[in-house]
Amino acid sequence: MTSYAAKLSELDPKWYVIDAEDVILGRLASRIAMMLRGRHKPTFSPNLDCGDNIIVINAEKVKLTGRKLTDKSYFRHTGFPGGIKETTPQKVLGGAYPERVIEMAVERMLPKDSPLARKQFKKLYVYAGKEHPHAAQTPVAYDFASENRKNKKTD
Repeated sequence: MTSYAAKLSELDPKWYVIDAEDVILGRLASRIAMMLRGRHKPTFSPNLDCGDNIIVINAEKVKLTGRKLTDKSYFRHTGFPGGIKETTPQKVLGGAYPERVIEMAVERMLPKDSPLARKQFKKLYVYAGKEHPHAAQTPVAYDFASENRKNKKTD
């Protein structure tokens, strides 16, 4: 029995649109990371970029469970002494770039510090509203919210 190894000519990346309205952030981010890597395909190879292109719309309407909206912290460093900056998801979602919450969650679920992970992350397109400029690629709507009843938050 020989192991299957996918070739670049056999890869067929698809385009998917995911609506993030009222969807739980962590569940959505883990599914997107899996689809970006290609883990959902039988032809998955860890050394190849065999994932799909993902378009996320309504990123500003994503939900977090519990008190994560106010208690969770995102840290970054400016590079100068004492230059650590802290923010919360509530500030990011209410700010100018609410799509960064999804981008940060997905980026942290991909492999670290590799050219392949950077290439896979570039195939994620996140938009705060309903409109996106990728209609020419004829993306398929992926209904993540109805996949499991826990995926969508009902208040």
